[in-house]
Amino acid sequence: MEAHKLWQFPIKEFHPFPRGLIGPGAYEMVGVEAKKLGFKRTLLMTSGIRGTDLVEDVAGKLRYQGIDVVIYDKVESNPKDYNCMEAADLFMREKCDSFVSVGGGSVTDATKGARLVVAHDGRNINEFDGFNRSDPDRQKNPPHIAINTTAGTGSETSWAFVITDTTSERAPRKWLGFDDSCIVTLGINDPYVFKTMPQDLTAFCGFDVLAHGSEPYVSRLDFPASLGGALKCIELVAQNLREVVANRNNYEAWANMVWAQYIGAQAFNSGGLGIIHSISHAVSAYYDSHHGLNNAIALPRVWAFNMPANYRRYRDIARAMGEKVDGLSDVSAAERAVEAAIRLSKDVGIPPNFQSVGEYSKSRMGKGVYEKWSGPRIIGDDNDVDRVSKHVLGDGSTPGNPREVTFESVWPVVAHAMRESYY
Repeated sequence: MEAHKLWQFPIKEFHPFPRGLIGPGAYEMVGVEAKKLGFKRTLLMTSGIRGTDLVEDVAGKLRYQGIDVVIYDKVESNPKDYNCMEAADLFMREKCDSFVSVGGGSVTDATKGARLVVAHDGRNINEFDGFNRSDPDRQKNPPHIAINTTAGTGSETSWAFVITDTTSERAPRKWLGFDDSCIVTLGINDPYVFKTMPQDLTAFCGFDVLAHGSEPYVSRLDFPASLGGALKCIELVAQNLREVVANRNNYEAWANMVWAQYIGAQAFNSGGLGIIHSISHAVSAYYDSHHGLNNAIALPRVWAFNMPANYRRYRDIARAMGEKVDGLSDVSAAERAVEAAIRLSKDVGIPPNFQSVGEYSKSRMGKGVYEKWSGPRIIGDDNDVDRVSKHVLGDGSTPGNPREVTFESVWPVVAHAMRESYY
């Protein structure tokens, strides 16, 4: 074996997946499934989708099976530490025994965090930053059914969760946690539910999926079991994202995006991520901007940065994106991948850089607790580039990046994402 590979990731760790239900009408099963799992009194966690009737519908299906329902509907995008702590406190005060989450990755992640807090008798959620920080004798968390509504983070099938620290001396900071004990009990994906997503968020979330497929495919973890699913995820996004953004009534396209987000998350579950996610976490830590939007802006820059570390894998990505690469050198073929990502970005309305991000659906940039840290727009000056680059170096996604990352090497990548344009 080559010596340089010995110190990187010589032992691969395969993390488990939860049980899942995928298909039309899947969410209708929530009451039956909860009863089978022994739910008696559940905390239903959600965000701004209350009022769309979906939350009330789910609550009704649970109550029909004799399950009491308590609702916490204050989860924010880029879920905050106080969301987890408030929900855990409500869970314990109301003597609940289980969780149901209805929403996208933010809601699922916040619920995972609340479960960890409950299992550890109220410990601060920020203590779970990192890998498997649960106490060995506190591994059993309350059961959790996650009804996913975005395509999307895939949090309902992964061991990862992301929380924003707004209260410690290190705030503002967005950290990535991995914990085998927080995997959901049952993940539910119903393509009909996804059709209510706003057009812009559909595009943002789709690029989150593309990042989930591409990063484990080129990751230095080089996890063989992730590679096939990662490529299939990329292919499905390339074939369907434009359609679901332009025509949200296309069930087949939505079903394909549901599968893309699901298998993409299963790919990174053991295959790792990279600095697309690290940059995204950093920008949202300071501005509360949408995670998928951040990934979309960072993605072509990071692909271009990482290509020299593995041109052959980026050749495969170009082919999965629909590019004709036969007869091209690996370098030229890899460049086609970046070109395809840029075209897709433009076609679905991704802003050309962070400075040009304006208002979008459900935007909370510069609001709430962030009023003391930032305004409603991303500044993107050298000070911004400095602090984002430093945040990247400490992010839990960075070790998987295929190319070595230093402050000096990542600074130009971040600067280009902040204020330059590919189109």
